[in-house]
Amino acid sequence: QVQLVESGGGLVQAGNSLKLSCAASGRTFSTMGWFRQAPGKEREFVAGISRTGISTSYTDAVKGRFTISRDNAKNTVYLQMNSLKPEDTAVYYCAADRSIVVHTTPDAYDSWGQGTQVTVSS
Repeated sequence: QVQLVESGGGLVQAGNSLKLSCAASGRTFSTMGWFRQAPGKEREFVAGISRTGISTSYTDAVKGRFTISRDNAKNTVYLQMNSLKPEDTAVYYCAADRSIVVHTTPDAYDSWGQGTQVTVSS
């Protein structure tokens, strides 16, 4: 089992930036992903990154604004969020997956963090 701890959420105005971090411990992991869940909505994929960082994937809504990266020496994954919009408001979750493929569905990930709130005001 892996333990994941997110940080970096907060309240920002539209157009500003935030950087989320996810510190992992407990076992070797492969793919890492960021998901988000807004009130009354299902949890949705935001971005994913392979073990080496060579392969990344983004949902269309964040392409060109968000960047996922990882530092394996620190066992940490990041999500740089630029040009934030009110519709980005959600609880953001970090997730870990044992596979080598960057999956985009929540059920492919077997470990989850507790989430961090991101609120973007207009």
